[in-house]
Amino acid sequence: MDMPPRLLQKLPVGDWQRLTKRLALPLLVTCALLGQEPAIAQEDEEFFEFDEEVLAEPRIPDPFEGINRACFAFNDVLYRVALKPLARGLRLLPVPVVQSFNNFFINLQAPMSAFSALLQGDGKNAASELARFLLNSTAGAGGLLDPATRLGLMKDEEDLGQTLGRYGLRDGPFLVLPLYGSTSVRDLIGAIGTNQLNPLYSTLVTGEIIGINSLRGEVLLALDNDSYEAFYASSLDPYVFFRSAWVQSREGLIAK
Repeated sequence: MDMPPRLLQKLPVGDWQRLTKRLALPLLVTCALLGQEPAIAQEDEEFFEFDEEVLAEPRIPDPFEGINRACFAFNDVLYRVALKPLARGLRLLPVPVVQSFNNFFINLQAPMSAFSALLQGDGKNAASELARFLLNSTAGAGGLLDPATRLGLMKDEEDLGQTLGRYGLRDGPFLVLPLYGSTSVRDLIGAIGTNQLNPLYSTLVTGEIIGINSLRGEVLLALDNDSYEAFYASSLDPYVFFRSAWVQSREGLIAK
């Protein structure tokens, strides 16, 4: 369930952004505890070639590797036994309907994305995210539609974990949490803050926030073309693969 949102050696930032979108969904499923996209075409799998021996030495402290591997195995079973079958059920719906659900969940995160961008001194992105939220919440039927993108206001989601990273706070130990997946101490703090400060969640209790993020994760799994299984099957050590993917993806998001 640790989809690869961060990986491969020496990929350009543009490729990392594509990779992040494809790997974010299991993180979002697992983000249910706190409360961070679509399919990989067959021809795209070629750029996921890398030397796993080089990646065996982590670029992030991993003092809890034994516990992390146990959680990784638990999440993998949960993904295959429960989460993926539910996502297959959602695939019975027309793709535009499922995508409209995804649009809705993205729109819920827009206020905090704007706030995070503002904290990073990126006024242009903050204004764009706020404009997207206002437009999609009104002309977009409460966020189910995405007229903002058609008008050239492109999505560029930010979070408090990225903000902390931009200000030089290091990752801290790598963590794999049950039901949550890959993270770090820094990004775990950021995820909690992102949910607690989101004005749209201010009237919700923790269980309702968990439900919202769980549903978003299932929607993203429904839109994915089984990329997790492909990455898992092709990796000599899936834990190392996904850990490296996570680290490099986060580094790319913070650097952009």
